[in-house]
Amino acid sequence: ARYGITPRVHFKYQPRYLTVGNADSVRVCMDYYDINEHALIAQGDNIFFFNMQDIINYHMNKGALMTIVLKPVENVEGFGVAKLKGDNRIEYFVEKPKKEEAPSNLANTGIYVISPEIRKIFQSDDINKFISMGKMDFGKDIIPYLINKGYPVYGYMTNDIWFDIGTPDRYLDAMLVLLRTLDEDYLNAKRINKDVRLFVQGTSLDSIKRIKIIERMYNEGKIKVEGSVLIGRHGQIGEGLYVEDSAIDNFSIIGKNIRVVKSSLMDRVLIGDNVAIENSIIGRHVEIKSSESKPVRIINSIIGDDVIIEEGSEIVNSKIYPHKIINTFSRIYDSVIT
Repeated sequence: ARYGITPRVHFKYQPRYLTVGNADSVRVCMDYYDINEHALIAQGDNIFFFNMQDIINYHMNKGALMTIVLKPVENVEGFGVAKLKGDNRIEYFVEKPKKEEAPSNLANTGIYVISPEIRKIFQSDDINKFISMGKMDFGKDIIPYLINKGYPVYGYMTNDIWFDIGTPDRYLDAMLVLLRTLDEDYLNAKRINKDVRLFVQGTSLDSIKRIKIIERMYNEGKIKVEGSVLIGRHGQIGEGLYVEDSAIDNFSIIGKNIRVVKSSLMDRVLIGDNVAIENSIIGRHVEIKSSESKPVRIINSIIGDDVIIEEGSEIVNSKIYPHKIINTFSRIYDSVIT
């Protein structure tokens, strides 16, 4: 009801069965809930703006068993790639090829429409063998199998907004594009000033009060903004913040004289004074203990949830797994801390 979706959407979850791939999860759900109609499949690490009805209509008009939404990309590495025939039927599909071995630049978005007839295929001896071998991934196993067996698998090409955010770099790329293009309605936020893309979220009385504080600080020059910036609900922002093309999530506390550039700070982070963060992702509930005399610097790095970073530390080109404590004056370069 909150988003005005009609008819109302009901969410059901996969039963607690052991599965051996994303296609196996679809098989289990279709059997468990006795789904005997066309199904739309979307991978959880996707962000997209598609007209889904157009894709479903295309699938049904083609008489396809499976339709894969494809998008041209510059770099195919890390994606499944399809080669099409003249009628857009998929002739060949390879999962994550080397650039020089890719049959095209059409990347699998991980968004599919499947017909109910696939349930019979899921019950076949061939698929039971795949299950026994633990090979039930759509890209690696099922899509090539269906194509090789001659089933009608089609590609639906799009140039609409789509991001695979399955890696930190892609997550930040998607964040930057969305921050730079979406308006305040999509961001569910208030734009502070018509001349700057500074958006702040929140509709409660406390949020409105904090929005007014941030607006006043910006107008008084105590916050400097470049590019597009989103601040979440109930944020507490210190003076001297310089923020550029970044997102600061809900309930975050940001100290004085902070520099945040092309980074994502997730919810409930506690950032001390004089921290510099660039091209990085800071996970939820991270605490960075920094001061004017012992500042912290984080560059091109990923900090997992619930990490504590002590004063004077420097982290560059590194990944810190969740729940770690980084000692005072640590120097971490090109490392993975597990």
